[in-house]
Amino acid sequence: MAEFTVNPERFDPYKNFKFRVKWDGRYVAGVNRISGLKRITEVLINREGSDPSTSRKSPGITEYEPITLERGITYDHVFEEWANLVWSHGAGIEVSLKDFRKDIRIELYNEAGQLVYAYNVYRCWVSEYQALPDLDANCNAIAIEHIKIENEGWERDTAITEPVEP
Repeated sequence: MAEFTVNPERFDPYKNFKFRVKWDGRYVAGVNRISGLKRITEVLINREGSDPSTSRKSPGITEYEPITLERGITYDHVFEEWANLVWSHGAGIEVSLKDFRKDIRIELYNEAGQLVYAYNVYRCWVSEYQALPDLDANCNAIAIEHIKIENEGWERDTAITEPVEP
């Protein structure tokens, strides 16, 4: 059973359908999918010379997986504008070294719309931008754009505590 200290009558975990993404001090419109936050720490194996049958393991370099954000195409051009900071054809300067990295914030809300978790993701930059999906006249779907962002780490905002649910 889930352990909720403030709301002991709650047994089910939080749903994954209420979230928001924020960068440059404002929320990004229309984000409908975020890939998971994942980190992998390399395992270093070594063996002591006097003990040939046993190996020892210790942590090595930690890598943070890229995060993919998807949203329906709108007139909010923040995905494209951020991607263009990394590379812009014909601009004379292919990379905007001053501001192509951003810190982002991913917030998770409960069913009542209360903030329950937030993660700060550091030194992000766009490594992949898709402006349009494959288009199909026989398909009844929303046009989606996506970005893949590289990052140098993330952490949960521990200042956010379990809210009293209504």
